[in-house]
Amino acid sequence: MVFGRGKKAKQEQLTGPDTDQEAVVDGTATVDGTKPAGNAAKTAGRASTGPFDVSEIEGQDGYVDLGALLITPREGLQLRLEVEEATQRVVAVTMDLEGSSLQLQAFAAPRSEGLWDEIREQIGQSVGSQGGQVEEIEGSFGTELVAKLPAGGADGSQGYRVARFIGVDGPRWFLRGVFGGEAALDRDSAAGLEGLFRQIVVVRGENPMPPRDLLQLRLPKDTAAAPSPHAAPEFEQPERGPEITQIG
Repeated sequence: MVFGRGKKAKQEQLTGPDTDQEAVVDGTATVDGTKPAGNAAKTAGRASTGPFDVSEIEGQDGYVDLGALLITPREGLQLRLEVEEATQRVVAVTMDLEGSSLQLQAFAAPRSEGLWDEIREQIGQSVGSQGGQVEEIEGSFGTELVAKLPAGGADGSQGYRVARFIGVDGPRWFLRGVFGGEAALDRDSAAGLEGLFRQIVVVRGENPMPPRDLLQLRLPKDTAAAPSPHAAPEFEQPERGPEITQIG
């Protein structure tokens, strides 16, 4: 597993996909192979299927510790940390695997209610204001959102940038994922990243935080340590990555 460090992020956003990683298509492509699953069932089953709260696991050994997120290593997985230039704080982590990406951010949430329904509505409004389209689908994480924004291809043709948003409400936290590349369009291509998403552990902490505040991410404490015998992390020189852009 390889680590890199992305360039500055304009700001952390609940509604902003990593637009440089979205798949560019020439029409009305949608995610295929979806299976109905209601939000209520998703919430009820999260503690058994993941992502998990740190209180729901027996120990933290074997994970890559990024502060608010614990990630299971996997052969071929690359982790790219996105850093806000003004503050030098890590505001997102992107998982790159087999040509697709999954950007992750975790936020504080109210104790008694989730954020995902409200956030989907905001994403739809923002995408629509830019001439894009959104489609809600039922997937293995409950209600998901496919966003398509007008974009030009490398050959000058006009198409769409596509991002697939998933959201999971946990105990006092909300975890957002944004699929880019083939994983945004094809369920089979997303299988590896979806599996890793289910294994994520969120460390909310006990400090009071306003809803929607970004949970703190950081570089692993020991970059030389091997958290798993299956895939020891390897750190490279930081590379410039895409910005976390705001929709709307």
